Amino acid sequence: MGNNFMKCGMAGWCLEVLWTGIHGGVKNKKRMGNTSLIMFPIYGMAFVIRPVYEKIQHWNVVARGFLYTTGIFATEYITGCALKKHNLCPWDYSKCKFNVKGVIRLDYAPAWFVTGLLFEKIVKK
Repeated sequence: MGNNFMKCGMAGWCLEVLWTGIHGGVKNKKRMGNTSLIMFPIYGMAFVIRPVYEKIQHWNVVARGFLYTTGIFATEYITGCALKKHNLCPWDYSKCKFNVKGVIRLDYAPAWFVTGLLFEKIVKK
């Protein structure tokens, strides 16, 4: 469990730096990615994908991806709202189209779909 928590935390950080770097490069040509220390435990929680995957591995890829997307949105919403209460939320989507309370972006669903399936591979035995 601890090893998968660490792998997921590191993978999440790397993916976020890559994602924000690409987004920054498109938006303002900076091509600088960033993340926050507070994100490590949030990404680390993806270790729960392993026991879930063991139960749903017979499902088709679309059904698994949809379940992961839903789980990631739920986690992002809950942690985002909790962090916002304490003025600690490192992300703010309130100015983006398709946001929910500024803590999730529904247009990120395809990215979360792929990320969930990627994390499936990261936490496998």
